[in-house]
Amino acid sequence: MLEKTIAQTTIAKEVSLTGVGLHTGAEVTMTFKPALENTGYRFKRVDLKETPTIQAEAQYVVNTQRGTNLEKAGVSIQTSEHVLAALVGLEIDNVLIELNAAEPPIMDGSSKFFIAALEEAGIKTLEALREEFVVTEVITFTDENSGSEITLIPADHYQVTTMVDFGTKVLGTQNATLNHISEFKTEISEARTFSFLHELETLLDHGLIKGGDLNNAIVYVDKEISPETMSKLEKAFNKSKLSVKPNGILDNLTLNQPNEAARHKLLDVIGDLALAGTRIRGKVIATKPGHFVNTQFAKKLCAMIKTEKRNQIPKCDLNAAPLMDIHQIMDMLPHRPPFLLIDRIIELSGTHVVGMKNVTMNEDFFVGHFPGAPVMPGVLQVEAMAQTGGVLVLSTVPDPENYLTLFMKMDNVKFKQKVIPGDTLIFHCSLISPIRRGICHMQAYAYANNKLVCEAELMAQIVKKK
Repeated sequence: MLEKTIAQTTIAKEVSLTGVGLHTGAEVTMTFKPALENTGYRFKRVDLKETPTIQAEAQYVVNTQRGTNLEKAGVSIQTSEHVLAALVGLEIDNVLIELNAAEPPIMDGSSKFFIAALEEAGIKTLEALREEFVVTEVITFTDENSGSEITLIPADHYQVTTMVDFGTKVLGTQNATLNHISEFKTEISEARTFSFLHELETLLDHGLIKGGDLNNAIVYVDKEISPETMSKLEKAFNKSKLSVKPNGILDNLTLNQPNEAARHKLLDVIGDLALAGTRIRGKVIATKPGHFVNTQFAKKLCAMIKTEKRNQIPKCDLNAAPLMDIHQIMDMLPHRPPFLLIDRIIELSGTHVVGMKNVTMNEDFFVGHFPGAPVMPGVLQVEAMAQTGGVLVLSTVPDPENYLTLFMKMDNVKFKQKVIPGDTLIFHCSLISPIRRGICHMQAYAYANNKLVCEAELMAQIVKKK
């Protein structure tokens, strides 16, 4: 189930880091910027035309071979997990992450430098409450091919345990546990990414890890190194001499913890499950985790959370004075009876709005829809949701009376129950992406009699009256 008990957060000011991408080798500057409530985590490619954004959501995962890679409308973000883990680890809910390349800087292969930058920016509390997915039953996902499994069980707060078995002598079975997210900085954030020698050879042969060096990845030597391979490694890492230490690690890199590999896998789990888009209150037990199983589990959680949201009726006191009455609504919206289809605005923030309509037999459309069996037309239910959303978008301009709201698109429209005279409709609209150039993209729901009756994704634009 979903609960809201703690205030959302963002960062107090923007902060930047510069480094190179692990796989691309490209120099990249990443800037964390404050974001409005309910924005979540968004990546913005400032190097591309029109600076497109990608929401950090599981639906945009396209590849997990060498990290968790996102793509939307041809725009990609590579290896997102270390950045997202840092944000979750500091319990920051809303941040815009600007990048001038496809891949965030690898830094030392952990989340440590991201943690430091975010702490430098400071944390700001927002008014809206954070939504948490409260686990009430056991949820499991298994990858039959790899034997990887993730299980989520009820717990009082977010906890993660990883159990890994690499099947090699140099790095065998390891476990790691995070008992509370407040321990992420000290226990998990410094755990660096790692690779086995045989994987490293393949990456080098394919021209990857161009940004790699011995300071941002632990290399476990799981096979004998030939002179030819050693020469290739020395050239790739720009080292005149490499060696293998008794602990089986290439060169003289010192482990931060004996189970650093398991801790890094735990870091990856936290970063990947951030793509569920909602905080988790429960315990994650990940056996042989990897980006594929992590993100598949995040997709499963997304579907469950979406179902919960659709069925979560806004809690409204219909006897209380509304935020906006019919006169105030008409001051903002250009619509007039009989085509003004909302009576009250109950809630309004920068990212959501809740409205209400009393459906009566006096509605003009009931004359012909249908005689003897009055049913509110579905298209008018969608129009009423759009008018509610129009209040949200028009609230962003100082002179809303000088603007019109025009439909641009509607997707995934579904009608669940019929609406008849005597029903009270409650509409809930929330932004899917920030309002930009007067364009509002929102998820809208309509409820009556404690049931979902209609839902749709709506896009509208405000234009100035001529």
